[in-house]
Amino acid sequence: MFSTKLLLVIQLRNNQLRITNLSIMKKILQFTIVLFLLSACNENTSKPKVTFIELGSVRCIPCQKMQKIIKKVEKNYPDKVKTIFYDVWTDEGEKAAKNYVFDEIPTQIFLDENGKEFARHVGFFPYEDLEKILKQKLK
Repeated sequence: MFSTKLLLVIQLRNNQLRITNLSIMKKILQFTIVLFLLSACNENTSKPKVTFIELGSVRCIPCQKMQKIIKKVEKNYPDKVKTIFYDVWTDEGEKAAKNYVFDEIPTQIFLDENGKEFARHVGFFPYEDLEKILKQKLK
């Protein structure tokens, strides 16, 4: 009564799924490959083009003013710019900041998608000036 092409036999043995119809197995494999490729594409497109690193402290007045700028960057460039803040006056922040040479805070460091530094600024950085650097790199 049923065609063998339409009949799908699924067996569950030792928590393993066994599909005995070859054409169904091929379709499942194709579907799995498509899902894998789509997830790989999503990973590549979600990678930020710029990483904006702020070296500062929550107890530094200019650094506190920069927090508003950082939030604005996060809001306006959620997928294109990754923001990182290191409080260099804490043990954890000091350890992370040792990867960067700096003398004063706040210091802003801009990295491209390959992690290469392309811009740096020391002191309070007005949003309008900071955005010029971002727009130039994100063209």
